[in-house]
Amino acid sequence: MDEIQRGFILTRHSRDLAGNTEIVYWLCSEQGPVKLVLEGERPLLMVPLDEAAPIAGLLAGIDYQWAEPGLQTFEHRPVAVLYFTSLASHKQAAALLRAAAIAVYEDDFRLHERYLFSRFIQGSVDFIGRQLPASGYRRFTQPRLKPGDWQPEFSTLSLDIECSAKGELYSIGLYGQGLARVLMIGQPESAATDIRWVADEPALLTALEQELNLYDPDLIIGWSLVNFDLRLILQRAALHGLRLKLGRGGEGAYLREASHSGQVFVTLPGRVAIDGIDALKTACYQFDSFSLEQVAQRLLGRGKQTEDVANRLATIQRDFRHNKPKLAAYNLEDCRLVWDIFEHTRLLDFLRLRSQLTGLELDRSGGSVAAFTHLYLPHVHRAGYVAPNLPADGGLASPGGYVMESKPGLYRHVLVLDFKSLYPSIIRTFKIDPLGLVLGLQEADAIPGFRGGQFSRHRHFLPAIIEALWQQRDHAKRQQDGPRSQAIKILMNSFYGVLGSGGCRFYDTRLASSITLRGHDIMQQTAAWIEQQGHRVIYGDTDSVFVLLAGNHDEASASAEGRRLAGLVNDGWQATLAEQFRLQSHLELQFETYYSRFLMPTIRGREQGSKKRYAGLSVKDGRVSLIFKGMETVRSDWTPLAQWFQTRLYRLVFEDRDPSDFVRTALAQTLAGERDAELVYRKRLRRPLALYVKSQPPQVRAARLADEHNARLGRPLRYQQKGHIRYLITLNGPEPEEYRRSAIDYQHYIDRQLKPVADAILPFVGLSFEALTGRQLGLF
Repeated sequence: MDEIQRGFILTRHSRDLAGNTEIVYWLCSEQGPVKLVLEGERPLLMVPLDEAAPIAGLLAGIDYQWAEPGLQTFEHRPVAVLYFTSLASHKQAAALLRAAAIAVYEDDFRLHERYLFSRFIQGSVDFIGRQLPASGYRRFTQPRLKPGDWQPEFSTLSLDIECSAKGELYSIGLYGQGLARVLMIGQPESAATDIRWVADEPALLTALEQELNLYDPDLIIGWSLVNFDLRLILQRAALHGLRLKLGRGGEGAYLREASHSGQVFVTLPGRVAIDGIDALKTACYQFDSFSLEQVAQRLLGRGKQTEDVANRLATIQRDFRHNKPKLAAYNLEDCRLVWDIFEHTRLLDFLRLRSQLTGLELDRSGGSVAAFTHLYLPHVHRAGYVAPNLPADGGLASPGGYVMESKPGLYRHVLVLDFKSLYPSIIRTFKIDPLGLVLGLQEADAIPGFRGGQFSRHRHFLPAIIEALWQQRDHAKRQQDGPRSQAIKILMNSFYGVLGSGGCRFYDTRLASSITLRGHDIMQQTAAWIEQQGHRVIYGDTDSVFVLLAGNHDEASASAEGRRLAGLVNDGWQATLAEQFRLQSHLELQFETYYSRFLMPTIRGREQGSKKRYAGLSVKDGRVSLIFKGMETVRSDWTPLAQWFQTRLYRLVFEDRDPSDFVRTALAQTLAGERDAELVYRKRLRRPLALYVKSQPPQVRAARLADEHNARLGRPLRYQQKGHIRYLITLNGPEPEEYRRSAIDYQHYIDRQLKPVADAILPFVGLSFEALTGRQLGLF
C-alpha cells in the first residue's frame, strides 16, 4: 500500500491538454517540493431537470454526461448535473444555455478549486499516488487527496530591485536563510556586501533565474513585489526576448493585468509571490502610509535614511555610476527590512493559518466571499442542494449596526462593556444560516428572524462552523498564538458582511437583517437592564455600551461593578432566550475599559451628541492612558499641530488643571512660526491625478503644483497616480511642502485646526476659545 504523504498547497491551476483536463497542484513538503498532476477531472454545471429536452437540443454537438443525483435549488426546483470532458466544452455549453435563457448553476467555479473544496481540503493536504522521475522535485500522477493538518516551514526569499527613473535595472537584492547577495551590473570591485557582478541587464536577469532556482524558495516576499519589482523584471525580460523560468520544474513566470482594475497578477508555478503591503492589509494592520520607510520605522524602529523619493532616486542613480558597493548595501538593506517586518508581525504564520481555515491561496488579498463559499458550499451539496446564483439586481441594502444617540458631556467614572464577537454569537444563538432560512420557512416551530425570515432549529451549518472557529480562537488565545487568533477573528467577523453582500451567491436580505436588527434589540435591552441598576447609559455602538456609573469610584470598585453588570446581563439573556425562544444564549458581555474621565463631544456647531467620537483617561492596573477614538489625534487628515494641541489640552482638562495659559501659548507659538514644522497636511490621492476634473481638493492642487515643478526640473512626476502628498496652506492656497514659495496662512490653522479642537472640550469646563484668545488674536 502506498505511504501517505503530507504537504501544503502553494499554487494551483487547471487547463485543457490534448482535449482533456489537467489539474496541477504544487506543494511544499517535508521532503521538498512536490508536483501533483491529476488528469481527466470533469468540469460540471447544474441545470433545471425539467429543461432536459431543450438542453439536449442546444448541446447536441458537445460531449457531456447527464446525471440526476437528486439535487435541488433553494427554490426546491430539481436539477441535473452536466459533466464535460474539457474546460472549453464546459465554457461553451454554459454560454449556449445562458443565451437560451436556461438557468445555469455553479458553472463559475474553477476546476482546481472545486476539486479541493468538495473534499474539504484547506491548505494542508494528505495524498498518495504514483511517483515518477523528476529533477529537483517529486512528481506524482493521479494522486488521491484528502484534508491534512501538516504545518509547513516555508523556505522564503526576500527580493528587491534598484533601477533608473526609466525602469532600467541596476541591481537585484536577495536575502534569505543563509543568503545575503546582490546581483549588480558593473565591473568587479571590492565591497563589504556579497556582490555577484554581471555585464549587462540580460545577464542580470539570467543571474536572477539561476540564483532563484538554486535557492529554490517556496515563497518570495517583497514590498510592492508584484506590482513593481516582478512586473518590471518580467517587462525588462520581454524587452530582451528572454522568458524567465522563475517557477519550479523549469516553468516560466507569467504576468497578467486585469483590464477593468489595472491590478497585476504574477504566476510562478510552485512558488508564491507575497507582497508585504497586501499581506499587512489582509491582517488588518493600519498605517498612515504603507511605504517601506514608514512601516519599518513604526514596527522595527529603523528604516531608510530618507523618505524624499526624488532625492533618493537621484542618489541611487549617482551611486550606480560612482559607488556601486554603497548601492548594493542599500539594496540589501531593503530586503532585510522586508524580511524583518514579516518576522516581527509573523505574517507568514497568519497567511498560512488563513489558508488552512479557508482554503484561500496564500497570496489572495480580500476573498471573504470566496472563503465563505469554500467553507459552506460542500455542506450544502451534502444536504442535497445547489448554490444559488448571484442576485441579478445586486441585492438590497441591509440595516447597519445599532448606534445610540449619545449624551454629550464631560464625565467621571465611565465603563465600556463589549459583547464578545456579537454578530457571530447572534448567528450561533439564533441559528442564522442560508440553508436554515430555506428550510425554516417551511417549519412551524422555526426561530423567528426579521423581514420575514425564520430559521430551522435543527437543520443548519453556519452555527456549527462558527462554534468550531470560536473554540479554536479561544484555544489560540490561551496559547497566546496571535496570528491564529487574528485569522479566526477576521474570518468569523466576515460572515455577516458576506451574507449581506450582493457579491455572495448566498446573499439574502433576511439573513443580514436578522443579524443586525437582532443586534439592535440586544443592545437596547442590555441598556435597559443596566439602567435598572441605577446607572446611566450615555452611548452605544454596534456591540459596546458606555455606562456612566452612579456614585464615586476608583479602579477597583469600577472594575468590580463592570464585571457584575456583565454577569447580570449575560444571566438575563440566558433566561430571556430560554423563555421566549427555547434557545441557549451564546451572547457574552464583557467588561472592557474603565475611564476615570470621559468626554462625549457634540457634533461641531450643534448641541447634538456625536457618534463614534470620544476621548478619555483609561485606567488599567494603575496605569493611566489617554485614549482617543475618531478624534483629530487619531486621524491622518489632521495636522501634527492639531494632534499635539488636542493631546496636551485634553490631558490638562481631564486632570482638572486650568488650560487657559496653554491655549494662549499654543496660539502665540503658531502665529510666531515656532510650530511651522507641524502645519503640514498629509493626504491621499485616491485616484490618478488626471481623473480629478470636477473637484479640486487642496491635495490635488498641491500635487499638480509639485509635478509642474518636477517637470521643470527634469525630475520624475511623483503624483500622477494614487499616493500621498504633503502640503501646507499658504496665503496663495495649498502648496507642496517641498516647493512652498508663499507665506503660511496662519489664520487657516487657527480656524481649522486649533479652534475645532478647543471647541470640543472647553465649553464643558466653562471656557471658550474666543474668550481666551480674542484679545491676543487682535494683536496680529
